[in-house]
Amino acid sequence: MKAIKDSVHGHVRLGDVAAELVDTPAFQRLRHIKQLSTVRLVYPSANHTRFEHSLGVYHLAGRAVEGLGVDDDTAAHVRAAAMLHDVGHGPYGHQTEGIIRRATGRDHDDVGWLLTDADREACQVLERNGLDPERVAGLIDGEGAFGPLVSGELDVDRMDYLVRDAHHTGVPYGTVDTGRLVTELRLVGGDETGAPADLVLDEGNVATAESLLVARSLMNAVVYRHHVSRVAGAMLERACERYLDRTETDVATFRRMADHDLLVELRDRVPALGERIERRDLYKRAVWAGIDEVPAGTVDAGRPEERAAEREIADAAGIDRDAVLVDIPSRPALKESGSAVVVDGVPQRLEDASELVTGLRAAERRRWTLGVYCPAEHVDAVAGAAREVLGLRATGRLSV
Repeated sequence: MKAIKDSVHGHVRLGDVAAELVDTPAFQRLRHIKQLSTVRLVYPSANHTRFEHSLGVYHLAGRAVEGLGVDDDTAAHVRAAAMLHDVGHGPYGHQTEGIIRRATGRDHDDVGWLLTDADREACQVLERNGLDPERVAGLIDGEGAFGPLVSGELDVDRMDYLVRDAHHTGVPYGTVDTGRLVTELRLVGGDETGAPADLVLDEGNVATAESLLVARSLMNAVVYRHHVSRVAGAMLERACERYLDRTETDVATFRRMADHDLLVELRDRVPALGERIERRDLYKRAVWAGIDEVPAGTVDAGRPEERAAEREIADAAGIDRDAVLVDIPSRPALKESGSAVVVDGVPQRLEDASELVTGLRAAERRRWTLGVYCPAEHVDAVAGAAREVLGLRATGRLSV
């Protein structure tokens, strides 16, 4: 058994299958995908990768299946799924996921194509060790009784990245008791008719579940949705779209790039944005509007509506259409509030068992902001045009 020293969990001990998977091209590529994408433009020490995160998820999954007392075959498939759960990410992780989804219909956790077609080496490692690649891919996609352990409201992915991201950014808000979380997980329900069992936290763990929810909410506010990262992320996404439009690079090639490969390509092929991202010469906020300032229809606008608004705002402001970015996030939500915890012997959704959930949801709603970004010299003109085009009731324009 190979031991790897991890900055968060100490020594992570790899079984034989994991030791083989580490050396596959699909897994080694994760060394070159940063965990926090454009957040590292805000927190300089946030340079950790999806490689080390995946090792941490594997470690926590192993502890969880030991506590659940599952059979060896199931445990082996869960550990392999935890190990490989991020191999489907494109460059810059979630920052390019929307582009890939719109082109392929697949999210990063839909990896069946990768394990069976694109990376035969990982597939061969699994098969050589008696594991079914399709079953592993299904677990990564959250299927079956144990899928939620890898991808769900109480998954080990979330447990690791909150602690790891807090550690590497230097903020204290992502601290959760991963040891208690993984050892208090239980399977309830399920029967011989095939009804699935549910993954829940055992009796007496409402506060344990709340800690995960609080950590996620605070990390959203301070790290994941920091306005500088939002601006840089919008610039990166738009640069990627223009790169794919202007070159012969197909999405299959694009999605297997590493971060540095993409940055070089954007710098050379889309310099107006690529060079700015590389130098951290970012656009500024012309509009930064809360959810109560934005018409209901605008809140739910999709990508075509965003692009149409950009063109209209730029035309109204009298500037180049490529100089305006509209950034409309999805509606505020806390997925973790749907996690289950046993209360008085009965599994309940956390949102029904905890009074904290209502307050945290309200906080998430207050933090929701629509952004309109542009070069600093056009901020005033774009702010006025955006208020008119988007029908904002008021605006809290801020400069970065």
